[in-house]
This record gives sequence, C-alpha cells and structure tokens, in this order.
Amino acid sequence: MLPSRNVSLRPTSFLLVGIPGLEARQHWVAIPLCAMYIVALLGNCVILLIISMDPNLHKPMYLFLAMLAITDLVMCTSATPRTLSIFWLGSREIGSHTCLTQMFFIHSSSLVESGVLVTMAFDRYTAVCNPLQYTTMMKITTVAKMTMLMLVRGLILIAPFPLLLSRLPFCQASIIPHSYCEHMAVVKLACADTTINAAYRLMVALLVGGLDVLCIALSYIMILRAVFSLPSGQARIKTLSTCTSHVCVILIFYVPGLFSFLAHRFGQSVPQSIHVLLANLYLLLPPTLNPIVYRVKTKQLRTRVSRVFCMRCA
Repeated sequence: MLPSRNVSLRPTSFLLVGIPGLEARQHWVAIPLCAMYIVALLGNCVILLIISMDPNLHKPMYLFLAMLAITDLVMCTSATPRTLSIFWLGSREIGSHTCLTQMFFIHSSSLVESGVLVTMAFDRYTAVCNPLQYTTMMKITTVAKMTMLMLVRGLILIAPFPLLLSRLPFCQASIIPHSYCEHMAVVKLACADTTINAAYRLMVALLVGGLDVLCIALSYIMILRAVFSLPSGQARIKTLSTCTSHVCVILIFYVPGLFSFLAHRFGQSVPQSIHVLLANLYLLLPPTLNPIVYRVKTKQLRTRVSRVFCMRCA
C-alpha cells in the first residue's frame, strides 16, 4: 500500500523558502545581511594578510587568530551567498548534493570554530598560569597539532550528517523552510524514521559543545585564580586585559548559538521566521565582529592594521 505522501527515494533538488512568512520583505532583510557579509570578508582577510606579512605576529596567539579567521570565512561563505541569491534573485532551487555539501561545510566549520576557541583558551591559560613554560609548551609544532586536531574532529563528527540523510527517502514536495540547508530542516522532510539523525545531532551538540564550553570555563576559572593571586592591582588589570578579546569572541559565538539551539529545540511557539533569522545571525555575527574585537582590543594588531592603512593612504 502506498504511503499517504508521495516519496522520491533520490530527490534531485530541494527548494529553499528563505524566511517563511517574510517572503515579500526578505529583500530588505538581505541589505543588513549583505553589509555584515562584506564586513566579515574584509575584516578577516585583513587579519590574515597582516598576520602573514608580519613575522613578529607569527606567535601562537596570532596563529590561532588566523585559524579563527579562516574558519569564519568558511562558515559565513558556506551560507550567505546562497541566502542573498534567494532574497534578491529568487534562486530557490538547490541540488540535493549541493545541499548536503553546504550542510557539511556549515556545521563542520561551526564545530571547528568551537574547537579553535578551546585552543585559544588553553593558550591564554598557559600564558597566564605558566608564563615561564609558555615558550616550551606552545611551540609552533604544538599549535599546528592542536589546530589539526580540532579540524579533524570537526570534519569527522559532521561527516555522518549528510551520510545519514542520503540513506533516507524524501517527499517529492522537498521544500525547506529555511534560507540554507540546515540539518534538522532537511531531516524534517524525510518520509521515514529520523530518530537516529536527531539523536546523533543532539549528541554532537551536547557532547562536543558542552565539553568545549566546560574546557573554556575551567581555563578561565584557573586564569581568574591566578590573576587574583597577584599582589598588584595594576598587574591584575594588565593580565586580564590580555584575555578580554578572547572572552568577547567566546560570547559572540556561543550566545547566538545557544539562543538558536534553544529556540529550535524548545521554542515551538517561536515563529519560524525568528528561527531562520537567528540561524543566519549565528553564522554571520562571529565572522563580522571577531576582526573588529581583535582590532580594538589587541594593541599589536591594531598598530599593524593602522600602519598598513596609513601606508595605503599616503
């Protein structure tokens, strides 16, 4: 007996709605999103250019920052151009393989970014709590191994997402109420049991996200203990100032992600348009604001950036 909904075992494409309920106005929403994307591209490219050109910045802290900039570029570029093409050009159709590829890059880059923030927290912990051993512990080879570990972790853990989806049958009316191929939005279109998909996603979110947040929290608890044991108030302020940029970046990444996750899991009364807007901000806010935060809060980087722009204007 045929199921109540027509099923296509191998859908060739999906249709992305954009922002459900705001289809008539989403071309206006695209304007701030496009502005943020341009700022993200320029800011992160400038950060990478400055770090690559200046040998004095080839230190663990700035190498982690370069890795963060690369991850930010991948994360926002994986979704934003497609989103803007939907909002402005009405280009809603996306091939099934392209959709799964986009999903892989979006979620893996998000996971890699979380891992990079953990390595940066460890770098700050080592610099504050073990300053005499910092040079020995944070060699360039150590930095390379840590970043490679976070990269491999993100790729391996996210690889099952498209693989698990590819085995599912989908309804012929494969309309995704989203502006990009978000995992759970695609899972909901499947005409089969998706318990494994949902359980694996929840496990990755809670296990990896929770573990990363715990590691960062423990690092800063130990940093604060070390700081408040310093005899001089001026020394405490100076030491804490070296961590402020990283703390800002942590909040910029995890707070929108937490709101988006909670709204998706428990906010059944929250309009779908809010879900989609939060999801887009989650991918755009960190790449847009991270270069600005490090430009303002990091004296060495601020000086190098100002010097480059002064040379260009001269």
